[in-house]
Amino acid sequence: MRSEAVRFLGGPLDGRELPVLVGATGKPPARYEVPVPAERPEGDAPDVVHVYLLEPAGHTPRLGLPKGWVYRYAPDEPPAAGPRWPWRNRPAGGERPAGGPAHDG
Repeated sequence: MRSEAVRFLGGPLDGRELPVLVGATGKPPARYEVPVPAERPEGDAPDVVHVYLLEPAGHTPRLGLPKGWVYRYAPDEPPAAGPRWPWRNRPAGGERPAGGPAHDG
């Protein structure tokens, strides 16, 4: 797989440039989540997940194509609930659609 060095802005990774795997189109994933374990495993403190959202670093003058990518820290963004499978017909929040079946089968 191909990777690309992407700069991080804000949060605990501010100013770092890390290699991120890119897809077939050469674009990194839209979200980058950094899990940080609790300081004391025996305590009641939950693990913290820092969320970064992908933004274009700049645009070319003529065509407006992205010049590169930057991950910007999003402190108010909740972590992802899990993968979204294409055969599941549910909204992002996990609620059931109105008028839909009552079972997953």
